[in-house]
Amino acid sequence: MSTKAPSAPTHWIGGEAVAGTADLIDVVNPATGEVVAQVPSGTAADVDRAVTAATAAFPGWAATDPAERAAIVGRIAEGLERRAEEIATTITREMGAPISLSRFAQAAFPVKVAASFAALAADFAWTEEIGNSLVVREPIGVVGAITPWNFPLQQVVSKVAPALVAGDTVVLKPSEMAPLTAGILAEVAAEAGVPAGVFNVVHGTGPVVGEAIAAHRGVDMVSFTGSTRAGRRVAAVAAGTVKRVALELGGKSANVILDDADLAHAVRHGLGIAFANGGQVCGAWPRMLVPASLQDEVVELAVAAAAEYTVGDPADEATRIGPMASQAQRDRVNGYIERGVADGARLVFGGPGRPEGLPEGAYVRPTIFADVAPDSVIAQEEIFGPVLTIIPYIGDDHAVEIANGTMYGLTGGVFGGEDRALAIARRLRTGQVDVNGAEWNPLAPFGGYRQSGNGREFGRHGLEEFLETKSIQR
Repeated sequence: MSTKAPSAPTHWIGGEAVAGTADLIDVVNPATGEVVAQVPSGTAADVDRAVTAATAAFPGWAATDPAERAAIVGRIAEGLERRAEEIATTITREMGAPISLSRFAQAAFPVKVAASFAALAADFAWTEEIGNSLVVREPIGVVGAITPWNFPLQQVVSKVAPALVAGDTVVLKPSEMAPLTAGILAEVAAEAGVPAGVFNVVHGTGPVVGEAIAAHRGVDMVSFTGSTRAGRRVAAVAAGTVKRVALELGGKSANVILDDADLAHAVRHGLGIAFANGGQVCGAWPRMLVPASLQDEVVELAVAAAAEYTVGDPADEATRIGPMASQAQRDRVNGYIERGVADGARLVFGGPGRPEGLPEGAYVRPTIFADVAPDSVIAQEEIFGPVLTIIPYIGDDHAVEIANGTMYGLTGGVFGGEDRALAIARRLRTGQVDVNGAEWNPLAPFGGYRQSGNGREFGRHGLEEFLETKSIQR
């Protein structure tokens, strides 16, 4: 059993810190452009070594009592909680999330998720009787986890925690843009008692390390979170070995505000979901659908609320929107804002260019458009930045048509009278819908319809993703 994990950004393979090749990837603070760390640029050989370690560790880990596996994941949750401030400041430095958000969500959510999976094991139906059959839920094997930069630890824990409880071993490729908390997790996992080879980390790029994981014959499942474009590629590469693929991809979710909603609450809450993490959230609500007769009132409320979103240094407690996670992401978001103006959407807040007083760093101006055409580029494509599009509709059927009128289906919101809002929520072709600003539930399944992906994360459904089903007739 490993007792020590890397204190510096390295691969973590078979219970040991592995430096990798001489090629390094810079980790850049998007607020300043400063290189804050470097990680090794992994290779297919590094992946093969990690898969070999995970394969060797699998029989012993799979045979470990589920209660013991769950206890170890519970200790991981406790270890992450002890290091919450370090995690928060690390994520703020590597991808620009405001420190208040990093503490509230980036550091705290992984603790809640890990603890929730640890608690599931005791009551989970590992076996059941169906007629003369014994149905057994067993670990799937070696899991390849490929995760994004926007919630760098949350997305990792959402895959690693259920995989470990299920009895799987893991090879993780964290985002090369925000990889540093993967090293913290390796330390915490080792201290919690995760045996050598059960959890492995290989840094590197998607085209090299990600594709090597997806293609590897020794990997039994790939769980990927990222863009729809990248998800298509992962699925295509993984198809060569017919392994299971779980995809949590992009979104263009709608917040449907009905004419009997509490407008002030609906707009303020909806804007908060749209602008959270600088809009760099797959489950954000970038489309606000409003009755045409109420659009002017909604615009007034949205502009007033947006004025409270201070843009600036993510290390400042007062900042609500930091930089985009990279200069490339800033340019992408700003390009969409320019496209919205060029296509004739009514700009009511923000716009192209840099926020005043921020000549450097990957900053954009939080932006709101009104009178947005439902089929326009800014209403159809995932911008992944603090850009809200207000889209007028006439009647409930029209609202549902617009809400369902993209290739995505990840999340959404409905505000209005409870029964009517629930009826609208049932009609939305999306994996998760909040009614009147309901609280996040880490036990509820999360995942997408259509090109937002397949499979589910969190709770019992998330645990089942990492298990095979065997039927034994007697």
